Amino acid sequence: MLRFCARRLGGSLVTLLISSFLIFGSLYLVPGDPAVYLAHGRVTAPQLAALRREYGLGQPFFERYVHWLFGLVHGNLGESLQYHEPAARLIGSRLAVTGTLVAYAAVLIILGGLALGLLGALRRGTLVDRGVLLFSSAATAAPAFLTVVLLLAIFSVDLHWFPALGAGQGFGDRLWHLTLPAVGLALSAVGLITRVSRTAFLDSLRREHVEVARSRGLSERSVIRRHVVRNSLGPVATMTGLVVATLVVSTTVVESAFGINGIGSLLDSSVQTLDYPVIQAISLLVVVVFLVCNTAVDLLYPFIDPRVASWRSRAA
Repeated sequence: MLRFCARRLGGSLVTLLISSFLIFGSLYLVPGDPAVYLAHGRVTAPQLAALRREYGLGQPFFERYVHWLFGLVHGNLGESLQYHEPAARLIGSRLAVTGTLVAYAAVLIILGGLALGLLGALRRGTLVDRGVLLFSSAATAAPAFLTVVLLLAIFSVDLHWFPALGAGQGFGDRLWHLTLPAVGLALSAVGLITRVSRTAFLDSLRREHVEVARSRGLSERSVIRRHVVRNSLGPVATMTGLVVATLVVSTTVVESAFGINGIGSLLDSSVQTLDYPVIQAISLLVVVVFLVCNTAVDLLYPFIDPRVASWRSRAA
């Protein structure tokens, strides 16, 4: 396990380095000049040149990249061109709200996807199974902006069950405010996990060891819990890790619609104003989230499926 963790850590560092280069370099392909935004388009060419020198926008590419990478190592993510504050401070002040929203949505994805997938597998071919398939197809295909508009119109405007704007204060009030945003953020992923888990559960139900367990007189609940759900969690965990990692980017639409002052809305405003340091910092944060989620899934795999642990031991 220690050797596996060391290899994963080394691979993650290499991935992070390559991603940082791609993130930094890709912004040079974006049309527009941040110096023009800073000057509000009302300055002369010499003044624009002075702004580029002040913010380091005119330095050679590799010189800027090395300087930026050196700052990352020391915890300096750069200074926002829009807010004139350190990017790390801007992201840190919004991290709690977005983190709560993503965690709330992740819980809904895991519980909702597994429950619906198991329900459809156990009631295969019935009206219940058809309803699960219809819901998962509709949820997966529904775009986030449409889902958000419908949730706002029904549950906030018409029924007045949930607030339409803001993230709330305090734990209970924040959960109440973030319920609709979390549902809008999780709905598409719930449909996807439902499909994956239903297929995995159906595959386990056809296995010989399930029939053997039933023939030995084990209760149906014990068979489902120990021999169906346990043996199906591998592919479901892999897909769930990938889906949860994408939630940080998906918050852009949801936070903007619900007026939540989080990382997603910060990314949206930064893209519109060509705030390169903030865009780079948030993009790198997304890469880190992906790496953490994938590593967590890999570390959980031996506990989910002991055969993986034995295979790794033989390979080592």
